Amino acid sequence: MPFEPRPSQPPYVLRPQAAPYQAERADRAFFAGVYRWMALGLLVTAGVAFVTANALVTGALPFNKWVFYGLLLAELGLVLAISAMVHRLSAAVAGGLFLLYAALNGATLSLVLLVYTGASVAAAFAITAGTFGAMSVYGTVTRRDITSWGSFLFMGLFGVVIAGLVNLFLQSGMMSFVISCASVVVFTGLTAYDTQKLRAYALQGGPVAAAAPVAGALTLYLDFVNLFLAILRLVGDRRK
Repeated sequence: MPFEPRPSQPPYVLRPQAAPYQAERADRAFFAGVYRWMALGLLVTAGVAFVTANALVTGALPFNKWVFYGLLLAELGLVLAISAMVHRLSAAVAGGLFLLYAALNGATLSLVLLVYTGASVAAAFAITAGTFGAMSVYGTVTRRDITSWGSFLFMGLFGVVIAGLVNLFLQSGMMSFVISCASVVVFTGLTAYDTQKLRAYALQGGPVAAAAPVAGALTLYLDFVNLFLAILRLVGDRRK
C-alpha cells in the first residue's frame, strides 16, 4: 500500500474573527476534540490490525485480494464523504464514519504486521510519534505563516502518489527508497501545515461545525499513518 488517501485540502474554512479570549478558549476546546478523536482512531486501527493479522496467520480469516481492494475503495469513499459533508454531518455520524474508516484501515494495515517484525513496527511507531508530535507543536506555536508550504507540499504529495503507483509495476527497490524519503519529507511538512491551518480555523471563533473536530482528526490521522508507513519502509526489518 503506497499511501493512505487524504483530501487535497483540509475540510474546513475560516470564519469571522472572534475576541482574543474567546478565540483562545475555542482553540483549546477544538484541539482537545481533534486529538481525542485522532487518538481513538489510532487505537481502533491498531486493535483491528492486530486481530486481523492474527486471524490471517492462524487461517481463521483467509486472504482475498478482491476483498482487500474493496476495503481500499471503501476507505477512499469514506474520506471523501467526511470531507465533503463535514458541515452537514452531526458529530455522532461523523465520528462513526471516522471510526469505521479507522477500522477498515486497520484491516488493510494488518498486512504490514505480517511483512515487518514487531520490533520494527514498534520502532517506526515511536519515531513517527516523536516526529509528528514535534511538527504538530511547531505548527501550533510558530509565529511564521507556513501556509506558503501548501503548494510545494501538495505537489510533492501528488508526485509521491504517482511515483508509488508506477512503482507497483516496476517493483524497483531504489525507487521505493526515494519515494519513502520523499514521503517522510512531505508528511512531516503536512503535519505542521495542517496543524497551523486547524489552529487558524479554531482561532476565528464563532460557530464551529459539529463535525469539524472529527474532520480535523481525520486530516492529522492520515498525516500520522502515511508518515508511519514511509518511516517503516525505511527502517523496518522484514520477516524471514
